[in-house]
Amino acid sequence: MSAIKIIDRQKLAESSRYQLENVTYETTGRDGKPQQNDCEVYHRPSGAAVLLYDPQREKLLLTKQLRLPTYFNGNESGDLIEVCAGLTDEGESVEEGAIREAKEELGYAIKNVKKVGEAYLSPGGDVELLQFFIGEYNLESKIGEGGGLEDEGENVKAVEMNYAEARQKLQQGAFRDAKTIILLQDFFMNRQGLAG
Repeated sequence: MSAIKIIDRQKLAESSRYQLENVTYETTGRDGKPQQNDCEVYHRPSGAAVLLYDPQREKLLLTKQLRLPTYFNGNESGDLIEVCAGLTDEGESVEEGAIREAKEELGYAIKNVKKVGEAYLSPGGDVELLQFFIGEYNLESKIGEGGGLEDEGENVKAVEMNYAEARQKLQQGAFRDAKTIILLQDFFMNRQGLAG
């Protein structure tokens, strides 16, 4: 493993919600000699993604919301069906963030939350480490309307589907969000007692 030497850091966007900077760094090249490179780095906090499942009714609860950047790369409506997810707020654990997001986006108080993994989703330019959870819900755990935070412009809709439909859509490549694909694959491959 080669050592990294930071040579320069320049902030690129003053208006950005999170810091975006250009980092000039030196590392060892393939020939063993020092090599200087530049990289744009976006500093977003850790995030949580949670797949909600109802084991009694064999249902999954997902979200549908506008993801504007996808509109610019082949998604005509801009809408994506995804697992519930969001960035961790200051002072809360990532698990607490997953539970909060389920309340905000879907209106459910989830229980039996279990971490199933973590991954960098865009390691070439973003520091965010996303942690993956599954959590139980049922009709009695509905505590609010959901929909996300209005002051953040969120308009989240709940999408409930049974295990068989979700598995079929996964196999057909109908989901286009990485965190959703990862959590659904984990759910169906590793949790046979839950997924039938």
